[in-house]
Amino acid sequence: MSYLQVTWIDPATGARGYLVIDRLVRGVSSGGLRMRAGCTLDEVRGLAEGMTAKEALNYDPGARYVPLGGAKGGIDFDPYDPRAQEVLTSYLYAMSPYIERFWTMGEDLGLRQQAIDVAIEKIGLQSSIQAVYPLLDDEQKARERLANAFAVTVDGVSLDELVGGYGVAEAALAGIEHLHLSNPTAFVQGFGSMGGATARYLAKAGVKIVGLADVHGVIANPDGLDVETLLLSRDSHGAIDRTTLRSEDRELDRDSWLGVEADVLVPAATSYAIDKDNAHQVNAKLIVEAANMPVTAEAEAKIDALVIPDVVANSATNSWWWWTLFGDIDATAESAFAKIGTTMRRLVAKIVDKPSPRAAAAELAATAVKEIEQRFRQS
Repeated sequence: MSYLQVTWIDPATGARGYLVIDRLVRGVSSGGLRMRAGCTLDEVRGLAEGMTAKEALNYDPGARYVPLGGAKGGIDFDPYDPRAQEVLTSYLYAMSPYIERFWTMGEDLGLRQQAIDVAIEKIGLQSSIQAVYPLLDDEQKARERLANAFAVTVDGVSLDELVGGYGVAEAALAGIEHLHLSNPTAFVQGFGSMGGATARYLAKAGVKIVGLADVHGVIANPDGLDVETLLLSRDSHGAIDRTTLRSEDRELDRDSWLGVEADVLVPAATSYAIDKDNAHQVNAKLIVEAANMPVTAEAEAKIDALVIPDVVANSATNSWWWWTLFGDIDATAESAFAKIGTTMRRLVAKIVDKPSPRAAAAELAATAVKEIEQRFRQS
């Protein structure tokens, strides 16, 4: 049972928006805001539950950061629509009482942090994460530390756009090692912040990226794509610039993405991308869920592959914000990547040998939730 569910309707466009707070810890919850046509309350509720698990999985009793509760926001609207920024601003204004006190959030599918920050400033709020400020020992230093981290770039891409995908790549590499895959290949569906960084760091680790999918279609090359060129030329929505393709790269129909042969499949775009109707097309040995809820339960039951669930694989974005803000890591790429790599490898190691890695992750999260509750009952 969720702590709070809110439904909003934009008077100008008729767009619907939702906020679900699944749980509060010390009076605060955490979870991103997405915008996509077709977003539903059920979807947002499931994402909020997943955020509770993601937060709890990164609990470290010796750390300054204590995981928050889970929450999620969603707007049923096309992010490519020219009115998208106005709809976002209107939604955030309506949700401002919750943002001020209970809900910390950042970018998710269809939205970039910059767009959120512009809207937050316009409606007169301090920050999209201001609800957590009362929990900080030194708010000024903490905010400076996070601002410094957001100013870091690594090879032309800002650190905040890399941390999530770096974590997914580390999870994938742990899965590759567990399955003893030699000369592995990978396909990444989605080329935004999460998918782009995942592709970059898999390629850097020697995994051949044989296919990428964006909103316009599929790019494939069995000999490997030039990920770095494509990454640095994509647009703000993660769309690939087709003029940068090489002659040997192939453009395929957008519905053909599951047909590209690859050992590792990384769904990094929409929820429910793999369902009971297309599960039979999956040929990968390893699926690493970079998107939230990309594989339905019915599909997973039909797939003969190791699935590393989203609550583990894509948890680094959220945790990086808090590790940095609370001072558990420095505002540097080196500190961020070291913490993410260690954490991701530890979590994956705890679930890959289980009959159901998803169930094992849920059990780990439930145990951590109980530990956190017990800690605060005693205090």
